[in-house]
Amino acid sequence: MNDDQLLRYSRHILVDEIGIEAQQRFIDAHAIIVGAGGLGSPAAMYLAAAGVGRLTLVDADTVDLTNLQRQILHVSASVGRKKVESGRDTLAQINPEVTVNAVAERVDDAWLDRHVPAATVVLDCTDNFATRHAINRACVKHGVPLVSGAALRFDGQISTFDLRSEASPCYACVFPEDQPFEEVACSTMGVFAPTVGIIGS
Repeated sequence: MNDDQLLRYSRHILVDEIGIEAQQRFIDAHAIIVGAGGLGSPAAMYLAAAGVGRLTLVDADTVDLTNLQRQILHVSASVGRKKVESGRDTLAQINPEVTVNAVAERVDDAWLDRHVPAATVVLDCTDNFATRHAINRACVKHGVPLVSGAALRFDGQISTFDLRSEASPCYACVFPEDQPFEEVACSTMGVFAPTVGIIGS
């Protein structure tokens, strides 16, 4: 680390459980964040602020006025822009040392199979079971840790699966792929903004 980095991350370095060694691991890490909305916004912002060296932000959507109540990566001037481009600009203002790959695509099995092996961790910040299961399958296949969050109305949940261990359960252990689930979205059910902030953080 250079002098500016030592100063920027000094409050991390002062924590005995982190120190210089763990901060360097943050700097060397690569996180894939699938979803640049309510959950992905605070997750990406804190990862960038913490110095995670490379972030791949993946989302095919554009910013809509209805997003602004909770998707804090985006501002009013972002309406109509690709979420990943708006997000990349915000993250550059938070920490210009972080490399942000903005991918304006919907992930599928092929994309995940190409990119997940290069990640230190994958964050599932999506809102549908099909994508969640695709992300899980790729993380299981390649032994990459997965953090999965969800929020609706006043409720949220977060799970971490350390798939580097063959003994670890995975997302499909909790929500089996063959089990029917009703897809509910905040566009129909609503979501309280701080709920996604808590889960995303």
